[in-house]
Amino acid sequence: EVLLLRGLMDVNIPKFLAHDLPLYEGIISDLFPGVKKPDVDYGDLMGALHDSCVELKIQPVPAFIDKVIQLYETTVVRHGLMLVGPTGGGKSMCYRALAMAMTKLNKAGSEFYQTTKYVCLNPKSITMGQLY
Repeated sequence: EVLLLRGLMDVNIPKFLAHDLPLYEGIISDLFPGVKKPDVDYGDLMGALHDSCVELKIQPVPAFIDKVIQLYETTVVRHGLMLVGPTGGGKSMCYRALAMAMTKLNKAGSEFYQTTKYVCLNPKSITMGQLY
């Protein structure tokens, strides 16, 4: 049950808006009464994220760090993704901070995290079939 709960939460929570989360959490608590999602220790990643935020000259506030962790968890279970949101919402800094942190950890000797490269593209420059 715990594994299924964690999978459902990790895959779906990043997709919801803040005002939809209480409804989703209510549904999940009805499906899994008394089961709590286990906390994952991202100690080394958290430290590298804080360092990356300082280098990028952004504040490592908890809401931003949570979004970066959600992005990381999404990349673990998906082959590709798109970040969407309003201008100035932190999309670029989110993936840059994550890539920088993972690359730092890899260069520091971690075999768990990989050196990360990212490519931004204009979705209007390719066909719909190529995009998906």
